[in-house]
Amino acid sequence: MKNNQLYFAHETAIIDEGCNIGEGTKIWHFSHIMTNCVIGERCNIGQNVVVSPEVILGKNVKIQNNVSIYTGVICEDDVFLGPSMVFTNVINPRSAVNRKSEYARTLVKKGASIGANATIVCGHDIGEFAFIGAGAVVTKEVPAYALVVGNPARQIGWMSEFGQRLHFDENGIAICEESNEKYIFKDNIVRKL
Repeated sequence: MKNNQLYFAHETAIIDEGCNIGEGTKIWHFSHIMTNCVIGERCNIGQNVVVSPEVILGKNVKIQNNVSIYTGVICEDDVFLGPSMVFTNVINPRSAVNRKSEYARTLVKKGASIGANATIVCGHDIGEFAFIGAGAVVTKEVPAYALVVGNPARQIGWMSEFGQRLHFDENGIAICEESNEKYIFKDNIVRKL
């Protein structure tokens, strides 16, 4: 079903059999949702997006135009995927070698944001509320609340859940100026107080 009472899909979108799509989700022009996907409530899937078989998206995931989400990817609730970013699912692809049995899992945890044109090399999880800068190439795990940029991506700071850069004082405490959320930096880990 395309335009039913649970979700909306543009008439040009292709939705394969066996998908589970949550209430309030919107799927826009020329997107392809492949078989056995699980898409949570209130997701927004932009134009020309490919969601490969067995991908799992949590609630309120926002996917901008031209994004490819390949088998093995799991996005938890409130994840943002910027325009034209891409995931991979095989470390060493070759056209003549079938490596479907080698698909690697990538977990994007709650509230993480991935910027435009970023590439996430498979098998490297993205921590809660992490922020991946535009064009970054992620080649290793990204800690919760980390801000990473570049190719290869390197950490340059920390971000709040609100999306503001955190500046820690000598006691390891930071306050997000816009939301007044408090954070602590201890043992190279950031957590919200």
